[in-house]
Amino acid sequence: MDELVVQVRRLIDQAVERCRGSVVESQLLAVRQRLDEPLRVAIAGRVKAGKSTLLNALVGEQLAPTDAGECTKIVTWYQHGPTYRATLELVDGSTRQAPFSRESGAIDIDLGDAAVADVERIVVEWPSQRLVDLTLIDTPGVASINTELSQRALRFLAPDDESPMEADAVVYLMRHMHADDLSFLESFHDDELANASPVNAIGLLSRADEVGVGRPNAMRVAERIATRYRSDPKLRKLCQTVRPIGGLLAETATTLTQDEFQAMEELAALDRKVIEAMMLSADRFAAESSDCDLPPLVRRHLLDRFGLYGVRVALPMIRQGRADSAGALAEALEAKSGIIGLREDLLERFASRRDVLQARSALLAVRRLLAIAPPDVARDLLPEVERIRSGAHAFAELQVLNDYRRGWLEFDESDGPELERLLGGDGSEPTARLGLPPEADRAEVRAELLRVIDKWRRKGEHPLSSREVSNAATVLVRTCEGTLAGFDEREKEHRGGGTSTEAN
Repeated sequence: MDELVVQVRRLIDQAVERCRGSVVESQLLAVRQRLDEPLRVAIAGRVKAGKSTLLNALVGEQLAPTDAGECTKIVTWYQHGPTYRATLELVDGSTRQAPFSRESGAIDIDLGDAAVADVERIVVEWPSQRLVDLTLIDTPGVASINTELSQRALRFLAPDDESPMEADAVVYLMRHMHADDLSFLESFHDDELANASPVNAIGLLSRADEVGVGRPNAMRVAERIATRYRSDPKLRKLCQTVRPIGGLLAETATTLTQDEFQAMEELAALDRKVIEAMMLSADRFAAESSDCDLPPLVRRHLLDRFGLYGVRVALPMIRQGRADSAGALAEALEAKSGIIGLREDLLERFASRRDVLQARSALLAVRRLLAIAPPDVARDLLPEVERIRSGAHAFAELQVLNDYRRGWLEFDESDGPELERLLGGDGSEPTARLGLPPEADRAEVRAELLRVIDKWRRKGEHPLSSREVSNAATVLVRTCEGTLAGFDEREKEHRGGGTSTEAN
């Protein structure tokens, strides 16, 4: 277990012991339990940005409803569990299990006699392997015509008191860089230890497959737009990165059926001129046609599942033999959708920092609870909170990353990207931090580590460096020295293991 988590857990144990029988004991126990849970990732965005569709793609099942209209009215948690269960957590603090059905794919949860306003959240437990490491949280749309629904999302992502945000990380979907999106992102970012920051937020250019009316080059165009957004100073302060995502295509790829593949095969067998005429618009594709035996109802279903872009890219793959089975087509569509890159981001940028993100969330929660704990407990333990907070190198790394992305640290064009990379922006492995290929040999890795240590030590000690730059350089040097020490230790173990094998 990470040493930082050990320290935070020890602090919570002390607080629990000192607060036995008080009003904060149960809340402290909940904070401690959170350290053992998977990373919590909230999915947020404007109404119809594709939040529920993306959630289904990440889970690999159609769980969240995605019909026309405003589907998510209550903050809904999807987490791994041993059985299938839905639980209502009411605003009065009580809980009850809720019956649900799944006739049309998505889960339909029966609230019974509870009104939407009476339910604080819904917790769906589902035995999915993809929910073992991540708990996904679907939130109501922001900028909704229903202000109460928008307020639900805001209360969850940006508590108006000193409570920490309940999610460890945020994936924010936007169809364009709308002023409302920027305002909302800014609303749940501040300098508090555990609230959202560029380090635990990813922006997605959602429904990217609809760019240019779903033309075959839609995702390439969307990638160019996302690249422009990534360099925008306003967004850099709010998100780690911006990626294009075709949520519908990703959802369909993970839930594609054999019947759907066979229907696409039938379309691919049509004369090319016939299919080109059908593909001019969605209306033409679904219209009655004497040249196509596939019923309009089936074609409308394919449009609902693939979108016009999905149909346009799938048919050539089938016709050319690049997707000769449902599995092969699903794999190809998944690669086109951008979901693979997002999963890698979630694992590299978030899951690899799970302990740090959860520890900082727990620290802020403990600090808030100590404010209402018995005075002697707060007096004794608040200094320990600050000691952990100020002494943890992992927090110092996050602070430097945040400061750089917010524009508070100025480096030249090469030093800035290197800073992000060395602090784990592209992954936590030594090769990723150093920008080397994964297959780089040990001598190359060690030489590069020594080079960057020397470079940043000199930069930190330069008389013309500002205090902020010197502090950032000191953090980088310590990070690289720790990476070098760990690398040398693994190399020593490797040599020892090799010697032992040879001796045997």
